[in-house]
Amino acid sequence: MVHQHKIALAGSAHLELVSGVVQLRPEDAMFDAMLRGWRAQQKARGLQDETVEDRERLIRRFHEFANDYPWQWTPAHMDEWSVCLTGEKHLAPFTIRGYQGIVRLFSEFVIDSRYGWVPACEEAFGAFPVAICHEWNTIPHLQDYEGSPEARPFTRDELQRFLDYADDQVDRAVRAKRKGALAAYRDATLFKVIYGWGLRRTETSKLDVVDFGRNPQAPQFGRYGTLNVRYGKAKKGQQPRRRNVLSVMDWAVEAVADYVENVRPRFGFPDHPALWITERGGRLQPGSINDRFEAYRNALKLPKDLVPHSIRHSYVTYLTEDGVDRRFIQQQVGHECDSSTTIYTHVSDDFVNTALHKALAPAFAGV
Repeated sequence: MVHQHKIALAGSAHLELVSGVVQLRPEDAMFDAMLRGWRAQQKARGLQDETVEDRERLIRRFHEFANDYPWQWTPAHMDEWSVCLTGEKHLAPFTIRGYQGIVRLFSEFVIDSRYGWVPACEEAFGAFPVAICHEWNTIPHLQDYEGSPEARPFTRDELQRFLDYADDQVDRAVRAKRKGALAAYRDATLFKVIYGWGLRRTETSKLDVVDFGRNPQAPQFGRYGTLNVRYGKAKKGQQPRRRNVLSVMDWAVEAVADYVENVRPRFGFPDHPALWITERGGRLQPGSINDRFEAYRNALKLPKDLVPHSIRHSYVTYLTEDGVDRRFIQQQVGHECDSSTTIYTHVSDDFVNTALHKALAPAFAGV
């Protein structure tokens, strides 16, 4: 007789539930066990701790909104939550779709027969989890770019004013002998790096000092000739995408070199890997970048439709206007499709007119 042994998958109910123990709050114990199991399943797939923790926090928020447990959730809960995210919180479509995707992943995990959560819930509570995410109550991924139609890059004058203002904050803090001089210098350099290498906010936050390297084709930049972006925007269910961004702006290289070599050591945490560190020795988070950006933007009375991502838009736009090859720009910013780069491009009227004249020149050459 051949005996078949069932392999227990990471995250299975029988691995997470404690048998023979009477729980004071069995519903909470089951929910916590589900989350532990989901965490184990994701870790087994190689997901980063930060990704797993962010997802768990969102599931707990959904649980609070629904005011029910996963074995009581219905598609109506998802429908009501989506309406709240859209109508009350006014979140962007791609943000809502991301949230819905996380709930879908958790829902698919707890109803997967391989993990045993359905019979465990049915035995304990007489109810079991069901699929709650469907096409009619979630946002489909229809296109690569779903940002606000009002999103635009800085004009060259606006960008110069913004960067100058960031530098002014350093001078003011130094003259006033304020404690925040180092943080102001860090932030001024950070915004220059976002523009100088065309980065997203989260990519910038996760940079380490060692991510800069030499480019044999540009020895004038020294150890800052290339930037290894390790946490590029990921596709659904995949790891963050890496890319190498070549340095093209000498003034940006000078700024980051000065910060790394002369300013960052003054924070006093030589063993911390992060490029952008806080006064308490932590890694600067994307939310803090956003807060400082908004403070500077509002102080300058710049339009509120300018966001940190507008700096990345500016990188694409101005390289295009300066005649840089589109394929090169596409590789620099990590776009798989040229159509994505095109959406990012907001060239000036002068550029468009010049391109038009070049396009028409052959047709009128013999006139």
